[in-house]
Amino acid sequence: MKMVELAGGEAVPALGQGTWMMGERPQRRADEIAALRAGITAGMTLIDTAEMYGDGASEELVGEAIRGARNGVFLVSKAYPQNASRDRLPRACDASLRRLGTDRIDLYLLHWRGDVALRKTVEGFARLCAAAAIRY
Repeated sequence: MKMVELAGGEAVPALGQGTWMMGERPQRRADEIAALRAGITAGMTLIDTAEMYGDGASEELVGEAIRGARNGVFLVSKAYPQNASRDRLPRACDASLRRLGTDRIDLYLLHWRGDVALRKTVEGFARLCAAAAIRY
């Protein structure tokens, strides 16, 4: 698997698994979990999800798929723009952590820019880093 080096020196897979539209249909759950686990086995250990995917259902699915393998996965999730303020970002992150069944998100992103001032969003991310809820 080709790797990409992050600014801090950590290497992550150049190819990851996206989870948009996963977790939305209960009858597909077992197959979706199996697909994510097969990807992890194949070296696609970067998994991307978001609080908006299935209103959190995708994060719950990912949490189940990585149970027992969390330390071997680089987990990416994203916050809604309306949750990008200093006050709301920690709550959104906590909810994602709960759904994912983990104590940290490796890379936490703003899904897209909204009306919250970028300075406030960056402050919120910095606080989450300082609290070790997110790594990057």
